[in-house]
Amino acid sequence: MKIVKYKETDTEEIINLFYETVHSVNAKDYSSLELDAWVSFNELQSKVKSWKETLRKNITFVAKNKDEIVGFSDLTHSGHLDRLYVHKHYQRQGIASALVNVIESEARKVNLLSIDTDASITAKPFFEQRGYEVVSPQSVVRKGVSLINYKMTKKLM
Repeated sequence: MKIVKYKETDTEEIINLFYETVHSVNAKDYSSLELDAWVSFNELQSKVKSWKETLRKNITFVAKNKDEIVGFSDLTHSGHLDRLYVHKHYQRQGIASALVNVIESEARKVNLLSIDTDASITAKPFFEQRGYEVVSPQSVVRKGVSLINYKMTKKLM
């Protein structure tokens, strides 16, 4: 596995990975209704343009196993870890840790003092193990459905 900078041609594969991960990995913590509110199959194509733009603007890295994208993460220039997803078949292999290591290293290079993220119920223990602290639980409403997540932050040294 290698971590590389995001390329625009990665976008559709990233969006499909995002959908598959949410609907499989996060299914242990969220209902079907909540998962469809998070991301439905019908909206995948509509995400391509906006995701190309944000992934290009952000500090974005992709984990690849041969030519397959197995994970990705992006950080805004203000220090918000926006997305971190690992392919459902590559869970618990150190890919998320490798991606966050690169993201945190890049954050330090641009002199960010901290990183914050909105962690799902599923991702919360991962971030806690990495030194992120819960600032507050949050209820985010998408398509009329309330989703619980956690505002978390980590000070960078």
